[in-house]
Amino acid sequence: MPENPWIAVTGGTAGPGYAERFATMAAEGADLHGEARRVHELLGACPGDVLDAGCGTGRVAIHLAGLGHRVEGVDLDVSMLDEARAAAPHLTWHLRDLTALDLGRRFDLVVGAGNLWPLLTPGTHARVVARLAAHLRPGGLLVLGFGLDDEHVPFTLPDGVPFPDLHAYDTAAVGAGLQLLTRTADWDGVEPYAGGGYAVSVHRRGSTTP
Repeated sequence: MPENPWIAVTGGTAGPGYAERFATMAAEGADLHGEARRVHELLGACPGDVLDAGCGTGRVAIHLAGLGHRVEGVDLDVSMLDEARAAAPHLTWHLRDLTALDLGRRFDLVVGAGNLWPLLTPGTHARVVARLAAHLRPGGLLVLGFGLDDEHVPFTLPDGVPFPDLHAYDTAAVGAGLQLLTRTADWDGVEPYAGGGYAVSVHRRGSTTP
């Protein structure tokens, strides 16, 4: 199997630097919680069960937990999960490859922020979407936001690794029994997507999907 682009770029050691960079941004007053706010709004007033796929250092998951949701995180990078566990030891963090993800339970919503889609291992994209969909309860939501070009993915992907496009994502979603509800160009859910380099998609799992 080809190497995962994130691991290839970072060497699996990016956790401390990544956490430090976001801590600096927070100290400078940056708004770091747009993804969590959108998830919170989609779930409505009731606390929900949320899986943060590709959770990294836990920024989104930790904020969602602070808003009252029951959150678990999963990531491939040990160094990122070490930071997440240090920041929120009371939450559940899973070291897993998403291509074979099986946590033995289902969630109301699965969120993938942080450019999860373009940084998946080449050739595994449809499989990962299927595994994420399998972790949704009937009617549950899959919410992914990701860049589609060099400007919106802050990494230089390894040579020969293309940016999987939205058509590939939608095809994978349909194959996994998901229906597109809305797509915007931002995590606020305000700006309609008009073909730019960043998209946030909300899919729903069918109520009759096994």
